[in-house]
Amino acid sequence: MNAQNTPVHIRLWHREFWQMALANLLLSMSVYILYPLLPQCLEDNGHFTAVETGGSMAVFALGLFLFGPFCSFLVQHYRRNKVCLWSIVIMAACLGVLWYLFDGGWPSATFPLVMLLRLVQGATFGLAQMILSSTLVIDTCESYLRTEANHSMSWFGRFALSLGPLAGLFATRHFHMPVPDALWMAVGCALFAFLLIRMVKFPFRAPSDHVTLFSTDRFWLGSGFILFVNLLLISVAVGMVLALATTIDFYAGIMVGYLFALLACRFVFRDAELKSEVVSGLILFLASLLLLMVRPTASSDFTAAALIGIAIGLIGSRFLLFFIKLSRHCQRGTSQSTYMLAWESGIALGVGITYALPASRYTTSLTTSLILVSLAMLIYNLYTHRWFEHHKNR
Repeated sequence: MNAQNTPVHIRLWHREFWQMALANLLLSMSVYILYPLLPQCLEDNGHFTAVETGGSMAVFALGLFLFGPFCSFLVQHYRRNKVCLWSIVIMAACLGVLWYLFDGGWPSATFPLVMLLRLVQGATFGLAQMILSSTLVIDTCESYLRTEANHSMSWFGRFALSLGPLAGLFATRHFHMPVPDALWMAVGCALFAFLLIRMVKFPFRAPSDHVTLFSTDRFWLGSGFILFVNLLLISVAVGMVLALATTIDFYAGIMVGYLFALLACRFVFRDAELKSEVVSGLILFLASLLLLMVRPTASSDFTAAALIGIAIGLIGSRFLLFFIKLSRHCQRGTSQSTYMLAWESGIALGVGITYALPASRYTTSLTTSLILVSLAMLIYNLYTHRWFEHHKNR
């Protein structure tokens, strides 16, 4: 059978790897905390229209790409860990300014200013992720552990999709924290991630003098465009569903689904056909969307969320390995960045599109998500998988 598994090595899980994995979790949480909270600030405190709220959420996706062409120059001309740390500091500062805007610091939060802050936040988060997940992790791992390290790091980022909104919703609903003040939780997560990375000792590498300012290295894997588009369709659908999710139970259900996905990856799909994980994940995603459309109740929401968690876990894990296996020897970091861009930009776009919708937001978002996931499954089965098998390099 054409099956592939990621082995587990206890030697990978040393103290410094744990610190970077937790930093990745916290850094991602600082972004995902905002998805259920920031739109509420924009609409209630900033009196933004639906289109302005959606635009403020979606512009984060554009920011993710801004520093990508400079990533190779920055990490080879300067200390890579320092570039990552400064990116996190600027990102935390943007979050602090957002709090200041909506906590009454300025008479009104203007739409252009919020757009600029969100754009810079996306740009610095994207740069920090490119360096952390694709460069700093590789620097501290032995060569035969790197695929497992990338796989594990991606799971910590995936956990944040559930834990971030859970933390924000718990603070505002169970501890009655004002929604603008809850933005400080995002700042705290980013700064804690800063401290964890700061404590790691990275091997010194002499700066390179002959490096071009613009490069696709560590940023964009051109050969992975088909995978990028296929994953982007799925992640946009995920973002549209997340924009509708405003309950603690929903995000708890996603976390339960993640745990089942981890078990399924290890045992159910251990010797299964290579395409089975993606196809199974897409089928579960479709089932969850149909459940949300047909039976919108508390129990069905939890079940649908658990199905989405399993789907995200299976699809995300397999697409990440697809990107790695499509890359050449010196393109591992580039493949990680391309995967991250497809995932994060799709979710931000999906959230923005949903909030920009006027009336009938619930039905329209679920119907659009259903169409996107169906299209993704059609493309994957008819073209993407066969194309990948003919072009993979590992």
